[in-house]
Amino acid sequence: MSTLIEKSLDNSYSYSEYRNHIGLLLQDGLSTGATQSEDLTNYSSLNEVRMNRLDKTIKLTDDIKDRLGKLKKEHVLLVISEGWCGDAAQIVPVINKMANETDKLELEIVLRDDNDELMNEYLTNGARSIPKLVLVEKDTHIARGSWGPRPHDAAKLIRDYKEQHGVIDQEAKTELQKWYLHDKGESTMKEITLLLENAENM
Repeated sequence: MSTLIEKSLDNSYSYSEYRNHIGLLLQDGLSTGATQSEDLTNYSSLNEVRMNRLDKTIKLTDDIKDRLGKLKKEHVLLVISEGWCGDAAQIVPVINKMANETDKLELEIVLRDDNDELMNEYLTNGARSIPKLVLVEKDTHIARGSWGPRPHDAAKLIRDYKEQHGVIDQEAKTELQKWYLHDKGESTMKEITLLLENAENM
């Protein structure tokens, strides 16, 4: 598994490289990923606006800053993502803020469709759902846990909607984006910080 992690890290982007890569593709009317469509390009374009906004507005709570400041082990936050993914647009900027808060964390991003082997190790109920964070011990490249594709309450919102309506339609996606807007990244911060704290004892 550590060999797969190393291979993935060799194929990874920093946050700024990831943002630049998406932006350059959009200039050519393209999205990241193996499949190209007008819808995916439109989603990517919308997500660029969301990520730009979040880069400016997301703030870590004092509690999260304090807890991140107490971390002793160094970890890589290896995130599987794609530019067209609405959840990734809401979550990856938050993870970037967390990584920038402490020298114990480093964010590396890989594209799902370019990293099949890694993605297949971290399926969610058999699906290639993203974003997916793999917590990697920096020195050993051993995976110490994973998180994603979305916070617990957001996942419950989608699960409940599907049970009620039988499908995830545009209304469901709109409700999910409203949830993210209201949450301000706090659920993502809390859940990933807890994952990091648990890894301290491994």
